[in-house]
Amino acid sequence: MTTTQHPTPPPAQAVGTDDRHAGRPWLVVAVREIVVRVTNRTFLFSTLFTLVFIAGFAAFSAWQAGKTSTYTVAVSTSEGSRLVDQAAAAARADSDKVVITPSTVAGEDAARAAVEAGDVDAWLHQTASGWALTSGDDVSLSLQTPLEGAVRDAALDRNAATAGTTVEALERGATLTTDRFDGQTTNRGFVQAATFAFALLFFMGALMFGQQIAASVVEEKQSRLVEIIATAIPLRALLAGKVVGNALIALAQVVLFSGVGLIAVSFTEWSSLLPTLSTAVIWFVLFFAVGFFALACLFAVAGALASRTEDLQSTTSPMTTVLMLVYFASFALSGVGLKIASFVPIVSVVAMPGRIIAGEAAWWEPVVALLLMAAFSAGTVVLGEKVYRRSLMQTRGRLSWKQAMRTAD
Repeated sequence: MTTTQHPTPPPAQAVGTDDRHAGRPWLVVAVREIVVRVTNRTFLFSTLFTLVFIAGFAAFSAWQAGKTSTYTVAVSTSEGSRLVDQAAAAARADSDKVVITPSTVAGEDAARAAVEAGDVDAWLHQTASGWALTSGDDVSLSLQTPLEGAVRDAALDRNAATAGTTVEALERGATLTTDRFDGQTTNRGFVQAATFAFALLFFMGALMFGQQIAASVVEEKQSRLVEIIATAIPLRALLAGKVVGNALIALAQVVLFSGVGLIAVSFTEWSSLLPTLSTAVIWFVLFFAVGFFALACLFAVAGALASRTEDLQSTTSPMTTVLMLVYFASFALSGVGLKIASFVPIVSVVAMPGRIIAGEAAWWEPVVALLLMAAFSAGTVVLGEKVYRRSLMQTRGRLSWKQAMRTAD
Protein backbone atom coordinates (compact mmCIF):
# COMPACT_ATOMS: atom_id res chain seq x y z
CA MET A 1 0.00 0.00 0.00
CA THR A 2 1.30 3.44 -0.90
CA THR A 3 0.98 6.52 1.21
CA THR A 4 0.89 10.12 0.06
CA GLN A 5 3.60 12.30 1.52
CA HIS A 6 2.40 15.83 2.18
CA PRO A 7 5.05 18.55 2.35
CA THR A 8 5.89 19.85 5.78
CA PRO A 9 4.43 23.34 6.27
CA PRO A 10 7.21 25.91 6.12
CA PRO A 11 7.60 28.56 8.78
CA ALA A 12 5.30 31.54 8.45
CA GLN A 13 8.17 33.82 7.51
CA ALA A 14 9.15 31.53 4.62
CA VAL A 15 5.77 32.12 3.02
CA GLY A 16 5.96 35.80 3.72
CA THR A 17 9.50 35.85 2.24
CA ASP A 18 10.51 39.23 3.64
CA ASP A 19 10.19 41.07 6.94
CA ARG A 20 9.60 44.29 5.05
CA HIS A 21 6.23 42.95 3.83
CA ALA A 22 5.31 40.94 6.93
CA GLY A 23 2.39 43.26 7.62
CA ARG A 24 1.29 43.25 3.97
CA PRO A 25 1.05 39.62 2.88
CA TRP A 26 -1.21 40.56 -0.05
CA LEU A 27 1.71 42.54 -1.50
CA VAL A 28 3.95 39.47 -1.35
CA VAL A 29 1.30 37.47 -3.24
CA ALA A 30 0.83 40.26 -5.78
CA VAL A 31 4.57 40.47 -6.48
CA ARG A 32 4.73 36.70 -6.86
CA GLU A 33 1.82 36.74 -9.33
CA ILE A 34 3.53 39.44 -11.38
CA VAL A 35 6.85 37.60 -11.44
CA VAL A 36 5.19 34.32 -12.45
CA ARG A 37 3.24 35.98 -15.27
CA VAL A 38 6.02 38.10 -16.74
CA THR A 39 8.41 35.14 -16.79
CA ASN A 40 5.89 32.83 -18.47
CA ARG A 41 6.99 32.12 -22.05
CA THR A 42 3.47 31.79 -23.40
CA PHE A 43 2.48 35.16 -21.96
CA LEU A 44 5.62 36.83 -23.30
CA PHE A 45 5.16 35.27 -26.75
CA SER A 46 1.50 36.30 -27.02
CA THR A 47 2.31 39.84 -25.91
CA LEU A 48 5.20 40.09 -28.35
CA PHE A 49 3.10 38.64 -31.17
CA THR A 50 0.34 41.19 -30.59
CA LEU A 51 2.85 44.05 -30.49
CA VAL A 52 4.46 42.84 -33.71
CA PHE A 53 1.03 42.65 -35.34
CA ILE A 54 0.13 46.21 -34.31
CA ALA A 55 3.58 47.51 -35.29
CA GLY A 56 3.30 45.67 -38.60
CA PHE A 57 -0.02 47.33 -39.27
CA ALA A 58 1.52 50.72 -38.50
CA ALA A 59 4.47 50.02 -40.78
CA PHE A 60 2.20 48.85 -43.59
CA SER A 61 0.00 51.93 -43.20
CA ALA A 62 3.04 54.20 -43.24
CA TRP A 63 4.35 52.43 -46.35
CA GLN A 64 0.99 52.78 -48.06
CA ALA A 65 0.75 56.45 -47.08
CA GLY A 66 4.23 57.19 -48.42
CA LYS A 67 3.86 55.12 -51.57
CA THR A 68 3.63 57.05 -54.86
CA SER A 69 1.34 55.59 -57.54
CA THR A 70 2.45 56.36 -61.09
CA TYR A 71 0.14 55.86 -64.07
CA THR A 72 0.92 56.24 -67.76
CA VAL A 73 -2.01 56.78 -70.12
CA ALA A 74 -1.72 56.20 -73.85
CA VAL A 75 -3.34 58.90 -76.06
CA SER A 76 -3.60 59.32 -79.80
CA THR A 77 -4.68 62.98 -80.08
CA SER A 78 -3.70 66.32 -78.63
CA GLU A 79 -7.16 66.58 -77.01
CA GLY A 80 -6.54 63.31 -75.19
CA SER A 81 -3.13 64.52 -74.02
CA ARG A 82 -4.74 67.72 -72.71
CA LEU A 83 -7.31 65.71 -70.74
CA VAL A 84 -4.57 63.58 -69.17
CA ASP A 85 -2.67 66.72 -68.17
CA GLN A 86 -5.81 68.14 -66.53
CA ALA A 87 -6.39 64.85 -64.69
CA ALA A 88 -2.76 64.89 -63.55
CA ALA A 89 -3.16 68.40 -62.15
CA ALA A 90 -6.37 67.44 -60.31
CA ALA A 91 -4.77 64.30 -58.87
CA ARG A 92 -1.71 66.27 -57.75
CA ALA A 93 -3.91 68.85 -56.02
CA ASP A 94 -5.74 66.09 -54.17
CA SER A 95 -2.65 64.03 -53.28
CA ASP A 96 1.03 64.33 -54.09
CA LYS A 97 1.24 60.54 -54.08
CA VAL A 98 -0.50 60.12 -57.46
CA VAL A 99 1.37 60.89 -60.71
CA ILE A 100 -0.31 60.63 -64.12
CA THR A 101 1.55 61.12 -67.39
CA PRO A 102 0.45 60.85 -71.08
CA SER A 103 2.20 58.74 -73.72
CA THR A 104 1.42 59.27 -77.41
CA VAL A 105 0.67 56.20 -79.56
CA ALA A 106 -0.34 55.84 -83.19
CA GLY A 107 -3.65 54.08 -82.70
CA GLU A 108 -5.52 51.11 -81.23
CA ASP A 109 -2.97 48.47 -82.25
CA ALA A 110 -0.09 50.45 -80.78
CA ALA A 111 -2.09 51.15 -77.62
CA ARG A 112 -2.94 47.46 -77.18
CA ALA A 113 0.72 46.51 -77.65
CA ALA A 114 1.82 49.13 -75.11
CA VAL A 115 -0.75 47.93 -72.54
CA GLU A 116 0.21 44.27 -73.00
CA ALA A 117 3.91 45.16 -72.71
CA GLY A 118 3.24 47.05 -69.47
CA ASP A 119 4.50 50.35 -70.87
CA VAL A 120 1.17 52.08 -70.23
CA ASP A 121 -1.72 51.38 -67.87
CA ALA A 122 -4.63 52.31 -70.15
CA TRP A 123 -5.58 53.95 -73.44
CA LEU A 124 -7.73 57.10 -73.46
CA HIS A 125 -9.52 57.48 -76.78
CA GLN A 126 -12.61 59.11 -78.24
CA THR A 127 -15.72 57.17 -79.23
CA ALA A 128 -19.04 58.12 -80.80
CA SER A 129 -20.58 58.75 -77.37
CA GLY A 130 -17.62 60.43 -75.69
CA TRP A 131 -14.36 59.17 -74.23
CA ALA A 132 -13.33 55.64 -73.19
CA LEU A 133 -10.52 54.36 -71.03
CA THR A 134 -9.45 50.89 -72.17
CA SER A 135 -7.01 48.68 -70.28
CA GLY A 136 -6.03 45.06 -69.94
CA ASP A 137 -7.54 44.84 -66.42
CA ASP A 138 -9.64 46.87 -63.97
CA VAL A 139 -8.64 50.53 -63.87
CA SER A 140 -7.55 51.90 -60.50
CA LEU A 141 -9.88 54.51 -59.00
CA SER A 142 -6.82 56.73 -58.41
CA LEU A 143 -6.57 57.00 -62.22
CA GLN A 144 -10.20 56.70 -63.21
CA THR A 145 -11.59 59.39 -60.91
CA PRO A 146 -9.40 62.34 -62.03
CA LEU A 147 -9.83 61.35 -65.70
CA GLU A 148 -13.61 61.26 -65.26
CA GLY A 149 -13.44 64.76 -63.76
CA ALA A 150 -11.30 66.06 -66.64
CA VAL A 151 -13.65 64.60 -69.27
CA ARG A 152 -16.70 65.98 -67.46
CA ASP A 153 -15.21 69.49 -67.15
CA ALA A 154 -14.27 69.53 -70.83
CA ALA A 155 -17.76 68.42 -71.86
CA LEU A 156 -19.38 71.06 -69.63
CA ASP A 157 -17.21 73.81 -71.10
CA ARG A 158 -18.05 72.75 -74.65
CA ASN A 159 -21.78 72.34 -74.02
CA ALA A 160 -22.02 75.61 -72.09
CA ALA A 161 -20.36 77.51 -74.97
CA THR A 162 -22.75 75.89 -77.45
CA ALA A 163 -25.74 76.91 -75.32
CA GLY A 164 -24.43 80.45 -74.88
CA THR A 165 -24.02 80.20 -71.12
CA THR A 166 -21.31 79.39 -68.60
CA VAL A 167 -20.36 76.32 -66.61
CA GLU A 168 -21.03 78.20 -63.37
CA ALA A 169 -24.60 78.88 -64.49
CA LEU A 170 -25.12 75.26 -65.46
CA GLU A 171 -23.83 74.01 -62.10
CA ARG A 172 -25.78 76.47 -59.96
CA GLY A 173 -27.75 74.53 -57.32
CA ALA A 174 -26.05 71.24 -58.22
CA THR A 175 -23.92 71.01 -55.05
CA LEU A 176 -24.82 68.27 -52.57
CA THR A 177 -23.76 68.65 -48.93
CA THR A 178 -24.05 65.98 -46.25
CA ASP A 179 -24.80 66.32 -42.56
CA ARG A 180 -26.52 64.42 -39.74
CA PHE A 181 -29.51 65.15 -37.56
CA ASP A 182 -27.35 64.87 -34.44
CA GLY A 183 -24.87 67.38 -35.86
CA GLN A 184 -21.93 64.98 -35.48
CA THR A 185 -19.28 64.68 -38.16
CA THR A 186 -17.23 61.74 -36.85
CA ASN A 187 -16.57 59.03 -39.44
CA ARG A 188 -18.90 56.12 -38.66
CA GLY A 189 -16.46 53.56 -40.00
CA PHE A 190 -13.78 54.92 -37.70
CA VAL A 191 -16.13 54.67 -34.70
CA GLN A 192 -16.98 51.06 -35.52
CA ALA A 193 -13.32 50.12 -36.00
CA ALA A 194 -12.27 51.75 -32.72
CA THR A 195 -15.17 50.15 -30.82
CA PHE A 196 -14.19 46.77 -32.25
CA ALA A 197 -10.61 47.34 -31.07
CA PHE A 198 -11.85 48.20 -27.55
CA ALA A 199 -14.09 45.12 -27.47
CA LEU A 200 -11.28 42.85 -28.66
CA LEU A 201 -8.78 44.27 -26.14
CA PHE A 202 -11.26 43.90 -23.29
CA PHE A 203 -12.32 40.39 -24.28
CA MET A 204 -8.76 39.10 -24.73
CA GLY A 205 -7.39 40.75 -21.58
CA ALA A 206 -10.25 39.84 -19.26
CA LEU A 207 -10.57 36.27 -20.52
CA MET A 208 -6.85 35.48 -20.60
CA PHE A 209 -5.99 36.87 -17.17
CA GLY A 210 -9.27 35.70 -15.66
CA GLN A 211 -8.67 32.13 -16.76
CA GLN A 212 -5.13 32.32 -15.42
CA ILE A 213 -6.40 33.42 -12.01
CA ALA A 214 -8.98 30.62 -11.92
CA ALA A 215 -6.40 28.03 -12.98
CA SER A 216 -3.91 29.27 -10.37
CA VAL A 217 -6.50 29.04 -7.58
CA VAL A 218 -7.71 25.55 -8.45
CA GLU A 219 -4.14 24.24 -8.88
CA GLU A 220 -3.24 25.44 -5.37
CA LYS A 221 -6.46 23.93 -4.05
CA GLN A 222 -6.05 20.59 -5.84
CA SER A 223 -2.42 20.21 -4.73
CA ARG A 224 -3.37 21.15 -1.13
CA LEU A 225 -0.79 23.94 -1.31
CA VAL A 226 -3.43 26.43 -0.23
CA GLU A 227 -3.64 24.67 3.13
CA ILE A 228 0.03 25.45 3.71
CA ILE A 229 -0.35 29.05 2.54
CA ALA A 230 -3.39 29.50 4.82
CA THR A 231 -1.19 28.77 7.85
CA ALA A 232 0.91 31.84 7.04
CA ILE A 233 -1.47 34.45 5.60
CA PRO A 234 -5.23 35.10 5.66
CA LEU A 235 -7.21 33.85 2.66
CA ARG A 236 -8.47 37.40 2.21
CA ALA A 237 -4.88 38.56 1.65
CA LEU A 238 -4.27 35.68 -0.78
CA LEU A 239 -7.27 36.73 -2.86
CA ALA A 240 -6.29 40.42 -2.75
CA GLY A 241 -2.76 39.63 -3.88
CA LYS A 242 -3.92 37.50 -6.81
CA VAL A 243 -6.44 40.13 -7.95
CA VAL A 244 -4.08 43.09 -7.59
CA GLY A 245 -1.12 41.32 -9.20
CA ASN A 246 -3.03 40.13 -12.25
CA ALA A 247 -4.93 43.43 -12.54
CA LEU A 248 -1.66 45.35 -12.72
CA ILE A 249 -0.28 43.09 -15.45
CA ALA A 250 -3.54 43.19 -17.42
CA LEU A 251 -3.69 46.97 -17.13
CA ALA A 252 -0.06 47.34 -18.19
CA GLN A 253 -0.69 45.17 -21.23
CA VAL A 254 -3.79 47.13 -22.21
CA VAL A 255 -1.93 50.43 -21.86
CA LEU A 256 0.94 49.04 -23.95
CA PHE A 257 -1.35 47.80 -26.71
CA SER A 258 -3.39 51.03 -26.68
CA GLY A 259 -0.28 53.19 -26.91
CA VAL A 260 1.13 51.24 -29.83
CA GLY A 261 -2.32 51.33 -31.43
CA LEU A 262 -2.45 55.12 -31.19
CA ILE A 263 0.94 55.30 -32.87
CA ALA A 264 -0.36 53.00 -35.61
CA VAL A 265 -3.41 55.22 -36.18
CA SER A 266 -1.14 58.26 -36.60
CA PHE A 267 0.10 56.69 -39.85
CA THR A 268 -3.39 56.19 -41.30
CA GLU A 269 -5.96 58.44 -42.92
CA TRP A 270 -7.63 58.74 -39.49
CA SER A 271 -4.68 60.53 -37.91
CA SER A 272 -6.72 63.76 -37.68
CA LEU A 273 -9.05 61.98 -35.24
CA LEU A 274 -6.26 61.12 -32.79
CA PRO A 275 -7.33 63.70 -30.15
CA THR A 276 -10.82 62.19 -29.92
CA LEU A 277 -9.46 58.65 -29.99
CA SER A 278 -6.89 59.44 -27.28
CA THR A 279 -9.62 60.71 -24.97
CA ALA A 280 -11.65 57.56 -25.55
CA VAL A 281 -8.58 55.39 -24.91
CA ILE A 282 -7.99 57.09 -21.54
CA TRP A 283 -11.57 56.41 -20.52
CA PHE A 284 -11.33 52.82 -21.78
CA VAL A 285 -8.24 52.21 -19.63
CA LEU A 286 -10.02 53.65 -16.58
CA PHE A 287 -13.13 51.53 -17.15
CA PHE A 288 -11.00 48.44 -17.77
CA ALA A 289 -8.99 48.99 -14.60
CA VAL A 290 -12.08 49.32 -12.40
CA GLY A 291 -14.10 46.59 -14.10
CA PHE A 292 -11.28 44.05 -14.14
CA PHE A 293 -11.14 43.98 -10.34
CA ALA A 294 -14.70 42.63 -10.31
CA LEU A 295 -14.01 40.11 -13.05
CA ALA A 296 -10.72 38.99 -11.49
CA CYS A 297 -12.46 38.37 -8.17
CA LEU A 298 -15.21 36.38 -9.89
CA PHE A 299 -12.68 34.25 -11.75
CA ALA A 300 -10.86 33.61 -8.46
CA VAL A 301 -14.17 32.49 -6.97
CA ALA A 302 -14.68 30.20 -9.98
CA GLY A 303 -11.34 28.58 -9.22
CA ALA A 304 -12.24 28.20 -5.54
CA LEU A 305 -15.59 26.58 -6.37
CA ALA A 306 -13.85 23.96 -8.51
CA SER A 307 -12.21 20.97 -6.90
CA ARG A 308 -10.05 20.09 -9.91
CA THR A 309 -8.94 21.67 -13.18
CA GLU A 310 -11.62 19.82 -15.17
CA ASP A 311 -14.33 21.72 -13.24
CA LEU A 312 -13.16 25.12 -14.48
CA GLN A 313 -15.14 25.00 -17.71
CA SER A 314 -18.32 24.78 -15.68
CA THR A 315 -17.46 27.27 -12.91
CA THR A 316 -16.06 29.93 -15.29
CA SER A 317 -18.86 29.66 -17.88
CA PRO A 318 -20.95 32.52 -16.37
CA MET A 319 -18.04 34.97 -16.67
CA THR A 320 -17.16 33.72 -20.15
CA THR A 321 -20.77 34.21 -21.22
CA VAL A 322 -20.77 37.77 -19.88
CA LEU A 323 -17.57 38.58 -21.76
CA MET A 324 -19.01 37.16 -24.98
CA LEU A 325 -22.18 39.23 -24.53
CA VAL A 326 -20.12 42.39 -23.99
CA TYR A 327 -18.09 41.59 -27.10
CA PHE A 328 -21.13 41.10 -29.34
CA ALA A 329 -23.06 43.98 -27.75
CA SER A 330 -20.43 46.37 -29.12
CA PHE A 331 -21.68 45.54 -32.65
CA ALA A 332 -25.36 44.81 -32.06
CA LEU A 333 -26.44 47.80 -29.97
CA SER A 334 -27.18 51.28 -31.25
CA GLY A 335 -29.28 54.30 -30.39
CA VAL A 336 -31.11 54.16 -27.06
CA GLY A 337 -29.98 50.59 -26.42
CA LEU A 338 -26.33 51.58 -26.71
CA LYS A 339 -26.87 54.61 -24.48
CA ILE A 340 -28.43 52.45 -21.76
CA ALA A 341 -25.70 49.82 -22.11
CA SER A 342 -23.03 52.46 -21.65
CA PHE A 343 -24.16 52.84 -18.02
CA VAL A 344 -24.42 49.10 -17.31
CA PRO A 345 -21.32 47.81 -15.44
CA ILE A 346 -18.96 45.64 -17.49
CA VAL A 347 -20.78 46.47 -20.75
CA SER A 348 -19.85 50.12 -20.21
CA VAL A 349 -16.16 49.21 -20.56
CA VAL A 350 -16.69 49.07 -24.33
CA ALA A 351 -19.96 50.95 -24.88
CA MET A 352 -19.03 54.25 -23.22
CA PRO A 353 -15.66 54.76 -25.00
CA GLY A 354 -17.45 53.99 -28.28
CA ARG A 355 -20.01 56.72 -27.57
CA ILE A 356 -17.22 59.11 -26.63
CA ILE A 357 -15.54 58.61 -30.01
CA ALA A 358 -18.85 59.14 -31.78
CA GLY A 359 -19.35 62.39 -29.85
CA GLU A 360 -22.64 61.13 -28.41
CA ALA A 361 -21.72 61.29 -24.71
CA ALA A 362 -21.96 64.43 -22.57
CA TRP A 363 -19.00 65.16 -20.28
CA TRP A 364 -20.80 63.88 -17.19
CA GLU A 365 -21.95 60.55 -18.66
CA PRO A 366 -18.60 58.68 -18.49
CA VAL A 367 -18.10 60.01 -14.95
CA VAL A 368 -21.45 58.60 -13.82
CA ALA A 369 -20.84 55.32 -15.67
CA LEU A 370 -17.42 54.96 -14.03
CA LEU A 371 -18.90 55.57 -10.57
CA LEU A 372 -21.53 52.89 -11.25
CA MET A 373 -18.77 50.55 -12.36
CA ALA A 374 -16.80 51.28 -9.18
CA ALA A 375 -19.85 50.60 -7.00
CA PHE A 376 -20.50 47.35 -8.86
CA SER A 377 -16.87 46.26 -8.52
CA ALA A 378 -16.83 47.06 -4.81
CA GLY A 379 -19.98 45.03 -4.19
CA THR A 380 -18.69 42.17 -6.34
CA VAL A 381 -15.38 42.07 -4.49
CA VAL A 382 -17.10 42.01 -1.08
CA LEU A 383 -19.45 39.19 -2.12
CA GLY A 384 -16.75 37.33 -4.04
CA GLU A 385 -14.32 37.47 -1.12
CA LYS A 386 -16.90 35.83 1.14
CA VAL A 387 -17.62 33.02 -1.35
CA TYR A 388 -13.89 32.59 -2.02
CA ARG A 389 -13.04 32.11 1.67
CA ARG A 390 -15.91 29.69 2.25
CA SER A 391 -15.21 27.48 -0.76
CA LEU A 392 -11.42 27.49 -1.07
CA MET A 393 -10.79 25.01 1.74
CA GLN A 394 -13.69 22.70 0.77
CA THR A 395 -12.59 19.47 -0.90
CA ARG A 396 -15.90 17.60 -1.20
CA GLY A 397 -16.26 18.30 -4.92
CA ARG A 398 -17.39 21.18 -7.10
CA LEU A 399 -19.52 23.70 -5.24
CA SER A 400 -22.24 26.05 -6.41
CA TRP A 401 -22.58 29.65 -5.29
CA LYS A 402 -25.55 28.67 -3.13
CA GLN A 403 -23.61 25.87 -1.43
CA ALA A 404 -20.62 28.15 -0.84
CA MET A 405 -22.82 30.84 0.73
CA ARG A 406 -24.32 28.30 3.11
CA THR A 407 -20.89 27.06 4.18
CA ALA A 408 -19.56 28.47 7.42
CA ASP A 409 -16.35 30.51 7.45
